[in-house]
Amino acid sequence: MDKDYYKILGVDRKASLSEIKKAYRKLARKFHPDLNPGDRSAETKFKEIQEAYSVLSNPKKKSQFDQFGFAGDAPPGGTYQQAYSSGFEGFDFSSFGTSPFRDFFENLFGTSARQTYQRPERGEDLHYTMKVGFLDAIHGLKTRIKLTRMVACSTCGGKGYIQKGGAQACPQCRGSGHTYIQRGSMRFSTTCPACGGTGRTRGQECPTCYGQGLVQKTELISVRIPGGVNTGSKVRIPGKGNAGRTGGPNGDLYITVEVDAHSLFKREGSNIYIKVPITVPEATLGTKIEIPTLYGKTTIRIPPGTKSGQKFRLRDKGAPILGSRKKGDQFVEVSIVPPPFNDERIREMMRELEKISQQHPREKFEVH
Repeated sequence: MDKDYYKILGVDRKASLSEIKKAYRKLARKFHPDLNPGDRSAETKFKEIQEAYSVLSNPKKKSQFDQFGFAGDAPPGGTYQQAYSSGFEGFDFSSFGTSPFRDFFENLFGTSARQTYQRPERGEDLHYTMKVGFLDAIHGLKTRIKLTRMVACSTCGGKGYIQKGGAQACPQCRGSGHTYIQRGSMRFSTTCPACGGTGRTRGQECPTCYGQGLVQKTELISVRIPGGVNTGSKVRIPGKGNAGRTGGPNGDLYITVEVDAHSLFKREGSNIYIKVPITVPEATLGTKIEIPTLYGKTTIRIPPGTKSGQKFRLRDKGAPILGSRKKGDQFVEVSIVPPPFNDERIREMMRELEKISQQHPREKFEVH
């Protein structure tokens, strides 16, 4: 066998096509003559690498080589060098996509197939802070806000340019959307810089948006704030962000909520807290009192002997829980209010009560 193509590429005889390609790309990058100017050994090695790859990447030639030790019309001891050029003619580097190998040559020769192509781009998201009343945050509300955002230019339809007399084929790429760049013996396929890959002439710059495709617009936006939001909650309004470019979708609007405080209610998560004053007779004898809730008034029972600071729980009277049909609870904390001290009759009754009750609430307040 005159040449061992597997040994030239440094792969095993059972190597897959993807492994052969990987080895070829690595060696081609290392020994290419343009990257090794004046190095004849590198040029010779490069030709051998190309020769080996052209055989091993072709199933028919590979089978012939595995069986007979040569491929094509060349006998053992012959040469294949005349069949291959010393460059990458016909080798399309666009097949590398965004691989490091492609980026290596783009950085080396200053070209990029992505630099001018105008792909559809999603519009930017917008953020808005809204103050909401306490009860509006509980029950939800529909309102309108004034918002300034970027929208598609109505003059050019968001394209950024105006076509007069219809679209015409790009004269630089002749309508293909691609041009080729020659760097030494390497040939690159890249997006046409004149038309951005569309294959059509862009036309005249739009006089309204100055080629941007977008214009600023202030408008009233209808928004719905769901019940149960709290300070810091974010509400997403789909499609109400900035318009996309070159046909891309709009961004979204995100509203950050700030909830005002309430004079009676205090909120912690989905639970609501309220302090309710009661009199000494109500706390002593027990009673029924009417209290406010988020959903109207309700009546609770105060049992005899209720202490100041004692809490009562009202189930499902709290704030709605976002994303579910459940609600939190309302907690009622009672605070005993002493009677007026400047009424002599009440003072006398309190003295009599003190004698009768014989209470010693601080009896165990001793430090040991």
